[in-house]
Amino acid sequence: MQFVDEATIEVVAGDGGRGLISFRREAHVPLGGPDGGNGGRGGDVVVEADERVATLLDHRYRRWYKAQHGASGGPQRRTGKSSDPMVVPLPVGTIVTDEATGEVVADLTEPGQQVVVAQGGRGGRGNASFATSTRRAPRIAQEGESGEHRILKLSLKLMADVGLVGLPNAGKSTFIRSVSKSKAEVADYPFTTLTPNLGVVRVDERDFVLADVPGLIEGASDGLGLGDRFLKHLERTRVLVHLISMGPDSMDPLKAYDVIVGELAKHSPELAARPVLVVLNKIDLVDDRYELELWTEAFEARGVEIVFLSALTRENMTKVLRRVVAMLEAEGLWGVEEDDEEPKPWSPI
Repeated sequence: MQFVDEATIEVVAGDGGRGLISFRREAHVPLGGPDGGNGGRGGDVVVEADERVATLLDHRYRRWYKAQHGASGGPQRRTGKSSDPMVVPLPVGTIVTDEATGEVVADLTEPGQQVVVAQGGRGGRGNASFATSTRRAPRIAQEGESGEHRILKLSLKLMADVGLVGLPNAGKSTFIRSVSKSKAEVADYPFTTLTPNLGVVRVDERDFVLADVPGLIEGASDGLGLGDRFLKHLERTRVLVHLISMGPDSMDPLKAYDVIVGELAKHSPELAARPVLVVLNKIDLVDDRYELELWTEAFEARGVEIVFLSALTRENMTKVLRRVVAMLEAEGLWGVEEDDEEPKPWSPI
Protein backbone atom coordinates (compact mmCIF):
# COMPACT_ATOMS: atom_id res chain seq x y z
CA MET A 1 0.00 0.00 0.00
CA GLN A 2 1.27 3.43 -0.91
CA PHE A 3 1.49 5.78 2.07
CA VAL A 4 0.31 9.31 1.27
CA ASP A 5 0.33 11.89 4.05
CA GLU A 6 -0.59 15.10 2.19
CA ALA A 7 -3.39 16.02 -0.20
CA THR A 8 -5.55 18.96 -1.29
CA ILE A 9 -9.30 18.72 -1.82
CA GLU A 10 -12.09 21.10 -2.82
CA VAL A 11 -15.38 20.97 -0.93
CA VAL A 12 -18.68 22.60 -1.88
CA ALA A 13 -21.68 22.52 0.43
CA GLY A 14 -25.17 22.36 -1.01
CA ASP A 15 -27.23 25.46 -1.79
CA GLY A 16 -30.44 26.06 0.12
CA GLY A 17 -33.69 25.29 -1.70
CA ARG A 18 -35.77 28.05 -3.27
CA GLY A 19 -38.86 29.35 -1.49
CA LEU A 20 -42.14 28.83 -3.34
CA ILE A 21 -44.72 31.35 -4.54
CA SER A 22 -48.07 29.65 -4.14
CA PHE A 23 -51.69 30.47 -3.17
CA ARG A 24 -54.35 28.27 -1.68
CA ARG A 25 -56.75 26.76 -4.14
CA GLU A 26 -59.70 25.46 -2.13
CA ALA A 27 -63.34 25.00 -2.98
CA HIS A 28 -65.44 28.01 -2.07
CA VAL A 29 -62.28 30.04 -1.33
CA PRO A 30 -61.72 32.01 -4.56
CA LEU A 31 -59.13 34.32 -3.04
CA GLY A 32 -57.00 31.91 -1.00
CA GLY A 33 -54.00 33.34 0.83
CA PRO A 34 -50.31 32.65 0.19
CA ASP A 35 -49.11 29.18 1.18
CA GLY A 36 -45.67 28.87 -0.43
CA GLY A 37 -43.27 26.97 1.81
CA ASN A 38 -39.62 27.61 2.59
CA GLY A 39 -36.77 25.81 0.87
CA GLY A 40 -34.76 23.10 2.61
CA ARG A 41 -31.22 23.53 3.86
CA GLY A 42 -28.31 22.48 1.66
CA GLY A 43 -26.12 19.61 2.76
CA ASP A 44 -23.00 20.28 4.83
CA VAL A 45 -19.61 18.77 4.02
CA VAL A 46 -18.29 16.92 7.06
CA VAL A 47 -14.89 15.31 7.64
CA GLU A 48 -14.78 12.24 9.88
CA ALA A 49 -11.89 10.44 11.54
CA ASP A 50 -12.21 6.85 10.32
CA GLU A 51 -10.02 4.08 11.79
CA ARG A 52 -10.47 2.06 8.60
CA VAL A 53 -8.63 4.70 6.55
CA ALA A 54 -4.83 4.61 6.86
CA THR A 55 -3.59 7.18 4.32
CA LEU A 56 -4.74 10.14 2.20
CA LEU A 57 -4.18 8.20 -1.03
CA ASP A 58 -7.85 8.26 -2.10
CA HIS A 59 -7.83 12.05 -1.99
CA ARG A 60 -5.00 12.21 -4.51
CA TYR A 61 -7.41 10.83 -7.10
CA ARG A 62 -10.68 12.31 -5.92
CA ARG A 63 -10.32 15.98 -5.08
CA TRP A 64 -13.86 17.31 -5.48
CA TYR A 65 -16.60 16.80 -2.87
CA LYS A 66 -19.99 18.41 -3.35
CA ALA A 67 -23.06 18.02 -1.16
CA GLN A 68 -26.59 18.07 -2.58
CA HIS A 69 -28.82 21.14 -2.67
CA GLY A 70 -31.87 21.51 -0.47
CA ALA A 71 -35.27 20.93 -2.07
CA SER A 72 -37.57 23.81 -2.99
CA GLY A 73 -40.50 24.69 -0.76
CA GLY A 74 -43.91 23.21 -1.51
CA PRO A 75 -47.51 24.38 -1.40
CA GLN A 76 -49.53 24.32 1.82
CA ARG A 77 -46.50 25.83 3.57
CA ARG A 78 -44.51 22.64 3.19
CA THR A 79 -40.79 23.13 3.81
CA GLY A 80 -38.50 21.55 1.26
CA LYS A 81 -36.41 18.57 2.35
CA SER A 82 -32.98 19.41 3.72
CA SER A 83 -30.09 17.45 2.21
CA ASP A 84 -28.01 15.00 4.18
CA PRO A 85 -24.39 15.96 4.86
CA MET A 86 -21.63 14.60 2.68
CA VAL A 87 -19.17 12.76 4.94
CA VAL A 88 -15.52 12.60 3.87
CA PRO A 89 -13.62 9.84 5.73
CA LEU A 90 -10.07 10.74 6.75
CA PRO A 91 -7.40 8.92 8.78
CA VAL A 92 -7.21 9.57 12.50
CA GLY A 93 -4.50 12.20 12.97
CA THR A 94 -5.40 14.33 9.94
CA ILE A 95 -5.15 18.11 10.21
CA VAL A 96 -7.45 20.05 7.87
CA THR A 97 -6.39 23.59 6.95
CA ASP A 98 -8.13 26.24 4.84
CA GLU A 99 -5.72 26.93 1.98
CA ALA A 100 -6.84 30.54 1.56
CA THR A 101 -6.59 31.65 5.20
CA GLY A 102 -4.25 29.11 6.78
CA GLU A 103 -6.88 28.48 9.49
CA VAL A 104 -6.89 25.00 11.01
CA VAL A 105 -10.46 23.87 10.38
CA ALA A 106 -10.21 20.44 12.01
CA ASP A 107 -7.71 18.35 13.95
CA LEU A 108 -9.02 14.79 13.91
CA THR A 109 -7.47 13.11 16.91
CA GLU A 110 -10.25 10.73 18.00
CA PRO A 111 -11.94 7.92 16.01
CA GLY A 112 -15.43 8.93 14.96
CA GLN A 113 -14.77 12.65 15.45
CA GLN A 114 -16.72 14.77 12.96
CA VAL A 115 -16.24 18.43 11.98
CA VAL A 116 -18.29 20.51 9.53
CA VAL A 117 -15.82 22.05 7.09
CA ALA A 118 -18.35 23.64 4.71
CA GLN A 119 -21.83 24.68 5.78
CA GLY A 120 -24.84 24.23 3.55
CA GLY A 121 -26.90 27.27 2.60
CA ARG A 122 -30.16 28.12 4.32
CA GLY A 123 -33.36 27.63 2.36
CA GLY A 124 -35.12 30.64 0.93
CA ARG A 125 -38.42 31.83 2.38
CA GLY A 126 -41.66 31.14 0.53
CA ASN A 127 -44.28 33.79 -0.06
CA ALA A 128 -46.28 32.65 2.99
CA SER A 129 -43.46 34.07 5.12
CA PHE A 130 -43.90 37.52 3.59
CA ALA A 131 -47.63 37.87 4.30
CA THR A 132 -48.61 40.72 6.63
CA SER A 133 -51.81 42.47 7.61
CA THR A 134 -51.23 45.00 4.86
CA ARG A 135 -49.66 42.65 2.29
CA ARG A 136 -51.99 39.72 2.00
CA ALA A 137 -50.99 38.36 -1.39
CA PRO A 138 -47.19 38.70 -1.68
CA ARG A 139 -45.74 37.41 -4.94
CA ILE A 140 -42.17 37.22 -3.75
CA ALA A 141 -39.98 34.39 -2.52
CA GLN A 142 -36.27 34.00 -1.79
CA GLU A 143 -33.62 31.98 -3.51
CA GLY A 144 -31.72 29.69 -1.20
CA GLU A 145 -28.32 30.75 0.13
CA SER A 146 -25.23 29.37 -1.54
CA GLY A 147 -23.27 26.69 0.29
CA GLU A 148 -19.71 27.32 1.43
CA HIS A 149 -16.91 26.58 -1.01
CA ARG A 150 -13.40 25.84 0.29
CA ILE A 151 -10.10 24.43 -0.81
CA LEU A 152 -8.63 22.38 2.03
CA LYS A 153 -5.13 21.07 2.67
CA LEU A 154 -4.96 17.69 4.38
CA SER A 155 -1.91 16.72 6.41
CA LEU A 156 -1.66 13.41 8.23
CA LYS A 157 0.34 13.12 11.44
CA LEU A 158 0.53 9.61 12.79
CA MET A 159 -1.03 8.98 16.20
CA ALA A 160 1.58 7.09 18.21
CA ASP A 161 2.74 7.02 21.82
CA VAL A 162 6.40 6.32 21.03
CA GLY A 163 8.45 7.44 18.04
CA LEU A 164 11.59 5.70 16.77
CA VAL A 165 14.25 8.05 15.45
CA GLY A 166 17.72 7.54 14.11
CA LEU A 167 19.95 7.68 11.07
CA PRO A 168 19.25 5.37 8.13
CA ASN A 169 20.12 1.74 8.88
CA ALA A 170 20.07 2.24 12.66
CA GLY A 171 17.89 -0.84 13.03
CA LYS A 172 14.51 0.83 13.58
CA SER A 173 12.60 -1.51 11.27
CA THR A 174 14.18 -4.56 12.89
CA PHE A 175 13.18 -3.14 16.27
CA ILE A 176 9.52 -2.58 15.37
CA ARG A 177 9.23 -5.98 13.68
CA SER A 178 10.76 -7.62 16.73
CA VAL A 179 8.30 -6.13 19.22
CA SER A 180 5.08 -5.94 17.18
CA LYS A 181 3.30 -7.41 14.18
CA SER A 182 4.50 -4.63 11.91
CA LYS A 183 5.64 -5.78 8.46
CA ALA A 184 8.28 -3.07 8.09
CA GLU A 185 10.84 -3.97 5.44
CA VAL A 186 14.28 -4.93 6.73
CA ALA A 187 17.48 -5.01 4.66
CA ASP A 188 21.19 -4.29 5.04
CA TYR A 189 21.22 -0.95 3.26
CA PRO A 190 20.25 2.65 4.11
CA PHE A 191 16.74 4.00 3.49
CA THR A 192 15.07 0.60 3.65
CA THR A 193 12.08 2.31 5.23
CA LEU A 194 10.53 4.86 2.88
CA THR A 195 7.18 5.33 4.63
CA PRO A 196 6.18 5.45 8.32
CA ASN A 197 5.15 2.20 10.02
CA LEU A 198 3.01 1.66 13.09
CA GLY A 199 3.05 -1.26 15.50
CA VAL A 200 1.25 -2.08 18.74
CA VAL A 201 3.53 -3.28 21.55
CA ARG A 202 2.44 -5.13 24.69
CA VAL A 203 4.68 -5.16 27.77
CA ASP A 204 3.53 -6.46 31.17
CA GLU A 205 -0.15 -5.96 30.27
CA ARG A 206 0.55 -2.45 28.95
CA ASP A 207 -0.09 -1.60 25.31
CA PHE A 208 1.34 1.34 23.39
CA VAL A 209 1.62 2.37 19.75
CA LEU A 210 5.10 2.63 18.26
CA ALA A 211 5.92 4.60 15.10
CA ASP A 212 8.96 3.92 12.93
CA VAL A 213 9.67 6.83 10.59
CA PRO A 214 12.22 6.69 7.76
CA GLY A 215 15.82 7.37 8.71
CA LEU A 216 16.76 11.01 9.14
CA ILE A 217 19.88 12.62 7.72
CA GLU A 218 21.67 15.87 8.40
CA GLY A 219 19.52 18.64 6.95
CA ALA A 220 16.28 16.64 7.43
CA SER A 221 14.58 19.57 9.18
CA ASP A 222 15.19 21.63 6.02
CA GLY A 223 13.58 18.98 3.84
CA LEU A 224 16.57 16.88 2.77
CA GLY A 225 15.48 13.31 2.22
CA LEU A 226 11.86 14.44 2.86
CA GLY A 227 12.95 14.68 6.49
CA ASP A 228 10.63 17.57 7.32
CA ARG A 229 7.63 15.48 6.30
CA PHE A 230 8.85 12.52 8.33
CA LEU A 231 9.58 14.63 11.39
CA LYS A 232 6.00 15.87 11.59
CA HIS A 233 4.86 12.31 12.34
CA LEU A 234 6.77 12.51 15.63
CA GLU A 235 4.99 15.64 16.83
CA ARG A 236 2.13 13.77 18.53
CA THR A 237 4.34 11.23 20.32
CA ARG A 238 4.92 11.32 24.08
CA VAL A 239 8.31 9.61 24.16
CA LEU A 240 11.14 9.15 21.64
CA VAL A 241 13.45 6.16 21.34
CA HIS A 242 16.69 7.20 19.65
CA LEU A 243 18.39 4.21 18.04
CA ILE A 244 22.09 4.48 17.21
CA SER A 245 23.87 1.76 15.29
CA MET A 246 27.00 0.10 16.71
CA GLY A 247 27.69 -1.60 13.38
CA PRO A 248 31.26 -1.50 12.00
CA ASP A 249 30.25 0.66 9.03
CA SER A 250 28.12 3.08 11.05
CA MET A 251 28.78 6.70 11.95
CA ASP A 252 30.51 7.43 15.25
CA PRO A 253 27.72 7.04 17.87
CA LEU A 254 28.32 10.46 19.45
CA LYS A 255 28.24 12.17 16.07
CA ALA A 256 25.10 10.22 15.11
CA TYR A 257 23.50 11.34 18.37
CA ASP A 258 24.37 15.00 17.68
CA VAL A 259 22.96 14.86 14.14
CA ILE A 260 19.54 13.61 15.24
CA VAL A 261 19.32 15.88 18.29
CA GLY A 262 20.20 18.86 16.10
CA GLU A 263 17.55 18.02 13.50
CA LEU A 264 14.86 17.54 16.15
CA ALA A 265 15.70 20.91 17.70
CA LYS A 266 15.65 22.70 14.34
CA HIS A 267 12.31 21.16 13.41
CA SER A 268 10.58 21.84 16.73
CA PRO A 269 11.94 22.86 20.15
CA GLU A 270 8.92 21.12 21.70
CA LEU A 271 9.81 17.88 19.93
CA ALA A 272 13.42 18.14 21.06
CA ALA A 273 12.23 18.53 24.65
CA ARG A 274 10.35 15.19 24.68
CA PRO A 275 11.66 12.44 26.96
CA VAL A 276 14.21 10.42 24.99
CA LEU A 277 15.60 6.96 25.56
CA VAL A 278 18.97 6.69 23.80
CA VAL A 279 19.63 3.11 22.69
CA LEU A 280 22.89 1.88 21.16
CA ASN A 281 21.74 -0.93 18.89
CA LYS A 282 23.44 -3.84 17.11
CA ILE A 283 25.67 -4.83 20.01
CA ASP A 284 25.68 -8.32 18.50
CA LEU A 285 28.20 -6.88 16.01
CA VAL A 286 30.55 -5.65 18.75
CA ASP A 287 33.36 -8.17 19.33
CA ASP A 288 34.88 -6.60 22.45
CA ARG A 289 32.20 -5.84 25.07
CA TYR A 290 34.68 -3.58 26.88
CA GLU A 291 33.93 -1.11 24.09
CA LEU A 292 30.42 -0.74 25.54
CA GLU A 293 31.84 0.55 28.81
CA LEU A 294 33.86 3.14 26.92
CA TRP A 295 30.74 4.37 25.12
CA THR A 296 28.85 4.51 28.41
CA GLU A 297 31.54 6.80 29.82
CA ALA A 298 31.65 8.90 26.65
CA PHE A 299 27.89 9.56 26.71
CA GLU A 300 27.82 10.10 30.48
CA ALA A 301 30.44 12.81 29.97
CA ARG A 302 27.78 14.53 27.82
CA GLY A 303 25.13 14.01 30.49
CA VAL A 304 23.35 11.32 28.45
CA GLU A 305 22.35 7.94 29.84
CA ILE A 306 22.30 5.11 27.32
CA VAL A 307 20.97 1.58 26.98
CA PHE A 308 22.52 -1.20 24.92
CA LEU A 309 20.44 -3.49 22.69
CA SER A 310 20.48 -6.03 19.92
CA ALA A 311 17.13 -5.74 18.14
CA LEU A 312 18.13 -8.70 15.98
CA THR A 313 18.84 -11.15 18.84
CA ARG A 314 16.49 -9.33 21.30
CA GLU A 315 19.27 -9.03 23.90
CA ASN A 316 18.10 -6.48 26.50
CA MET A 317 14.82 -5.99 24.57
CA THR A 318 12.56 -6.59 27.59
CA LYS A 319 14.55 -4.13 29.69
CA VAL A 320 14.34 -1.49 26.95
CA LEU A 321 10.58 -1.92 26.59
CA ARG A 322 10.03 -1.75 30.35
CA ARG A 323 12.01 1.47 30.39
CA VAL A 324 9.73 2.86 27.69
CA VAL A 325 6.65 1.83 29.69
CA ALA A 326 8.03 3.59 32.78
CA MET A 327 8.60 6.75 30.76
CA LEU A 328 5.06 6.60 29.34
CA GLU A 329 3.64 6.16 32.83
CA ALA A 330 5.61 9.22 33.93
CA GLU A 331 4.01 11.08 31.02
CA GLY A 332 0.55 10.06 32.21
CA LEU A 333 -0.41 7.79 29.31
CA TRP A 334 -2.36 5.36 31.51
CA GLY A 335 -2.58 7.31 34.74
CA VAL A 336 -2.24 5.81 38.20
CA GLU A 337 -5.21 4.05 39.79
CA GLU A 338 -5.93 4.75 43.46
CA ASP A 339 -4.73 1.33 44.57
CA ASP A 340 -1.62 1.42 42.41
CA GLU A 341 1.79 2.33 43.68
CA GLU A 342 3.44 5.42 42.33
CA PRO A 343 5.59 4.47 39.29
CA LYS A 344 9.20 4.07 40.24
CA PRO A 345 11.69 6.41 38.55
CA TRP A 346 13.47 4.69 35.70
CA SER A 347 17.20 4.13 35.86
CA PRO A 348 19.71 3.19 33.19
CA ILE A 349 20.26 -0.47 32.39
